[in-house]
Amino acid sequence: MKPRFAVVAAALAALFASSYEASSLERTCRSPDPVDTIKEMSDAIYACWKPPPGTAGMSLTLRFSLRRNGTLIGKPRATYSDLRSDAQLSRAFVASILRALDEALPLPFSDSMGEAIAGRMLAPRFTAALEGAS
Repeated sequence: MKPRFAVVAAALAALFASSYEASSLERTCRSPDPVDTIKEMSDAIYACWKPPPGTAGMSLTLRFSLRRNGTLIGKPRATYSDLRSDAQLSRAFVASILRALDEALPLPFSDSMGEAIAGRMLAPRFTAALEGAS
């Protein structure tokens, strides 16, 4: 096993263990720029996410893996959720996350990133920013 794999695995755990609040990002959705770091990978996915109005504070963690070509392996699985009692709003929130994955993938991984990330379990947490938060 290459040392880079161990570093990537540790970085994935640290990066995706914390929640991400939607905010403006440097990367744009579907950017063709190569993804070469964990941060660029998460930015590429989150850049495509548009949480619906009224979902501030809602949160969902998904588990999934990607191939070296940036495509999804299997179906994402929810491992944590903090949704509202409003079923319609909760469904819209979950749908917005799945739509973001559809729009972001396949990610344009560099060769080294594709090799390092292939088959690794990812668990990003999507948390809609609180209204008025920067």
